[in-house]
Amino acid sequence: MRQEGPLADLGRLTPPIDGVVEAMSNQNLAARLDRLFRLKAAIDGLIVEVLGEVERREAYRDEGAVSTDAWAAERFSLSVPSARVLAQVATKAGGLPCLVGALQAGEISFDQLRVVADVATAETDREFRDRARTCSVRELAELARSRRDRAGGGKEDAARSSLRFSDTFRTVTVQLPRASYAEARAILEGRARELPTDGETPWDQRLCDAFLLTLRAGPGTREPPDSRYFVVAHVPLEALTDEASTLAGELERDGFISIEVVRQIACDATIAVAVDDDVGHTMYEGRARRWPTDAQRREIMRRDRHCRFPGCANITFTNVHHIRQWKPERGRTDLDNLALLCVHHHGVVHRGTWTMSGDANAELTFVGPTGRAMTSRPSPMWTAATRATGRSVES
Repeated sequence: MRQEGPLADLGRLTPPIDGVVEAMSNQNLAARLDRLFRLKAAIDGLIVEVLGEVERREAYRDEGAVSTDAWAAERFSLSVPSARVLAQVATKAGGLPCLVGALQAGEISFDQLRVVADVATAETDREFRDRARTCSVRELAELARSRRDRAGGGKEDAARSSLRFSDTFRTVTVQLPRASYAEARAILEGRARELPTDGETPWDQRLCDAFLLTLRAGPGTREPPDSRYFVVAHVPLEALTDEASTLAGELERDGFISIEVVRQIACDATIAVAVDDDVGHTMYEGRARRWPTDAQRREIMRRDRHCRFPGCANITFTNVHHIRQWKPERGRTDLDNLALLCVHHHGVVHRGTWTMSGDANAELTFVGPTGRAMTSRPSPMWTAATRATGRSVES
């Protein structure tokens, strides 16, 4: 049978002789890697399928192993973590034909399948396959986490709050409920940005300095109600006005939250509540002005999560950029014309090295010096925000 898809490239992609790679242009190197990674995905898909059958039959017992991952680690010289991940995904693969088929076709990567395998079902297999074709691994992980939270009823688990010290490594590890985590992060990042720096101090060090300053502020101190350090919870109006409402909300930069947490946040003066309209997007955003309002900036961060340049995950040092240059008669300061860019990519767009066009609420296109076009879409968490409240919105 003639081999179709990426595997048909196998014979043409044998290792090149010495000197061939060095002679390739940048475009040819990238094109070759495109084919190799599609081939890798196809092979990963076959491995997942076959390893899943090993798990189903418990064939690993023929060689004295007690689990698929232990058998794979020994037989194929894999690390234990790598073998465990392969086995976990393979166990789910039999019920996810759409996702596994997309992997074998080289349309998605193994990492994309991995982050959704635990929450995808036969009913949601096709939906997650379609999402994976347009979402990054990070975005898929956010979707999977929100789906897992909703399946658990959105309840906060107080037992998950913990703080541990390691004297050996001099580290402090803290796990907090969502609202507390978001507030702590906002306070520390806000203070870290205010610390003087010569431009050479790493961001991690500035966060650590902010942490120590917060501890040294003394016991019993608390930010005043008009604190600059606040986080935003997006909630439907009904969740605040109707005592019987079961509608929930979304904690900005984190994920969906339960109605109990919504009401807790509404009572805390250090946390802002942004009331959403009937399609889940913040109301009263003001458009006829040169600079985005604070509310618009928060909504853009909620929509984009990080720099919109394809593949860039920078969150901290970002600017809001007008896609079409601002003028009173066009290029308005409205959400569809505003996108988050990190300092570096903001610079290359302004210098004209890259062009940027499209609707930030739907799809942006970036074209570089080589002419290759790349696309960027909003966070799927933003387009799916109202699904957790029981309302419908197109993604």
